[in-house]
Amino acid sequence: MEHEQNSQRHTAPTMTGQQPIAECYLENGYVVFTEAYHLRRGSCCGSGCRHCPFVPKHLAGSTTVASGQPLNRRTA
Repeated sequence: MEHEQNSQRHTAPTMTGQQPIAECYLENGYVVFTEAYHLRRGSCCGSGCRHCPFVPKHLAGSTTVASGQPLNRRTA
Protein backbone atom coordinates (compact mmCIF):
# COMPACT_ATOMS: atom_id res chain seq x y z
CA MET A 1 0.00 0.00 0.00
CA GLU A 2 1.40 3.36 -1.01
CA HIS A 3 1.52 6.11 1.64
CA GLU A 4 -0.01 9.45 0.82
CA GLN A 5 2.24 12.41 1.46
CA ASN A 6 0.72 14.42 4.25
CA SER A 7 1.71 18.05 4.38
CA GLN A 8 0.17 18.64 7.81
CA ARG A 9 2.47 20.78 9.93
CA HIS A 10 2.61 20.88 13.70
CA THR A 11 3.25 24.27 15.22
CA ALA A 12 4.43 25.67 18.50
CA PRO A 13 2.72 28.61 20.15
CA THR A 14 4.64 31.86 20.27
CA MET A 15 4.74 34.32 23.14
CA THR A 16 5.04 37.40 20.91
CA GLY A 17 1.74 37.15 19.03
CA GLN A 18 3.52 36.32 15.79
CA GLN A 19 2.52 33.48 13.47
CA PRO A 20 3.23 30.03 14.96
CA ILE A 21 6.43 28.42 13.71
CA ALA A 22 6.22 24.98 12.09
CA GLU A 23 8.21 22.53 14.19
CA CYS A 24 7.67 19.36 12.20
CA TYR A 25 5.89 17.93 9.21
CA LEU A 26 4.97 14.51 7.90
CA GLU A 27 6.77 13.22 4.82
CA ASN A 28 6.09 9.75 3.46
CA GLY A 29 4.88 8.61 6.88
CA TYR A 30 7.88 10.01 8.79
CA VAL A 31 7.94 12.96 11.17
CA VAL A 32 10.58 15.48 10.02
CA PHE A 33 11.61 18.09 12.60
CA THR A 34 12.41 21.60 11.35
CA GLU A 35 15.39 23.76 12.25
CA ALA A 36 13.06 25.82 14.47
CA TYR A 37 12.26 22.72 16.53
CA HIS A 38 15.93 21.84 16.97
CA LEU A 39 16.83 25.38 18.01
CA ARG A 40 14.02 25.39 20.58
CA ARG A 41 15.19 21.98 21.83
CA GLY A 42 18.60 23.54 22.44
CA SER A 43 21.00 20.74 21.51
CA CYS A 44 21.62 18.01 18.96
CA CYS A 45 19.96 14.66 19.67
CA GLY A 46 22.48 12.72 17.57
CA SER A 47 19.83 11.00 15.43
CA GLY A 48 21.00 12.33 12.04
CA CYS A 49 18.09 14.74 11.55
CA ARG A 50 17.72 16.36 8.13
CA HIS A 51 17.44 19.92 9.44
CA CYS A 52 20.02 19.75 12.24
CA PRO A 53 21.40 23.29 12.72
CA PHE A 54 24.20 22.30 15.11
CA VAL A 55 27.89 21.75 14.41
CA PRO A 56 29.38 19.27 14.42
CA LYS A 57 26.27 17.78 12.81
CA HIS A 58 24.66 14.74 14.37
CA LEU A 59 26.80 14.76 17.51
CA ALA A 60 24.53 14.37 20.55
CA GLY A 61 24.84 17.33 22.90
CA SER A 62 26.21 19.84 20.35
CA THR A 63 24.93 23.35 21.14
CA THR A 64 26.89 25.45 18.64
CA VAL A 65 24.76 26.55 15.69
CA ALA A 66 26.14 26.77 12.15
CA SER A 67 26.89 30.49 12.65
CA GLY A 68 29.61 29.42 15.10
CA GLN A 69 27.90 30.88 18.14
CA PRO A 70 26.84 28.71 21.09
CA LEU A 71 23.09 28.66 21.61
CA ASN A 72 22.12 30.90 24.52
CA ARG A 73 19.32 29.18 26.39
CA ARG A 74 17.05 31.21 28.57
CA THR A 75 16.15 29.81 31.94
CA ALA A 76 12.85 30.86 33.41
